Amino acid sequence: MASKVIQIADNFWNIRGSFKVAVFIDIGTQASLVKLANGKFVFLDSYTLDGSTLKKINQLTNDGEDIVAVLNLHPFHTIHVTWMHENYPAAKHYGTARHLSKLPDLKWQASRTEDAKTHAKFANDFKFSIPRGVDFISDDENVHFSSVLVFHPSSKTIHVDDTLMYIRLPLLLRFFGLPDSLSFHPTLAKVLEKRAGAVHDFRRWANELADNWQHAQNLCAAHTATLMVKDQQTSIRDRIVEALNKVEPKLLAHERKYG
Repeated sequence: MASKVIQIADNFWNIRGSFKVAVFIDIGTQASLVKLANGKFVFLDSYTLDGSTLKKINQLTNDGEDIVAVLNLHPFHTIHVTWMHENYPAAKHYGTARHLSKLPDLKWQASRTEDAKTHAKFANDFKFSIPRGVDFISDDENVHFSSVLVFHPSSKTIHVDDTLMYIRLPLLLRFFGLPDSLSFHPTLAKVLEKRAGAVHDFRRWANELADNWQHAQNLCAAHTATLMVKDQQTSIRDRIVEALNKVEPKLLAHERKYG
């Protein structure tokens, strides 16, 4: 399936791409291109751009010359990283600890995507958040809950991989009143740290996320869909709080076991 570019705002473009599991099930993936206040561009995540998408990106970025950085935000999203390095060698490439360990021969910046030092470098344009009370990089290679979440206040857009999932049902089902849904990734119970206070830390993080980023109007989620202001009747803040409420049974079970 060819990728497509969705313009979220005048300075934010979301690239919807293909990612297949079990050979034929395409759950999709994403990257975003963001125009900074200084006129340069940053990629959030990596993706191998096909002809028409690459042409569009090149038109926006002076044939890629204005792309200054690529921020890889999910430790387990590694498939398209090499392509980005090869096609944008002048950009500064940031990865998580897992990116650096899995692809050590690539030219990486010293500070990692999860580091406060990296966040400070881009603080004029982005806000960053990392889930607390959970493993950032799980020992189980099939558990992909955690990522670095990014909020771009200028476009009022959140870019998130896996941690939050947005499911938008087909139009026919929505016509019959079945709602769309924002939820935490179903592997939450597997990544909660096995210690007292982990649930408290996660709840506090999720509530802070909802409150601190309450002005968000758009949300781009990997593997699922984009939630844009025109699609919603409930604020993203309230959706995050509702998503937290829905996982309370998992949180309570963990709390009973570990405190």
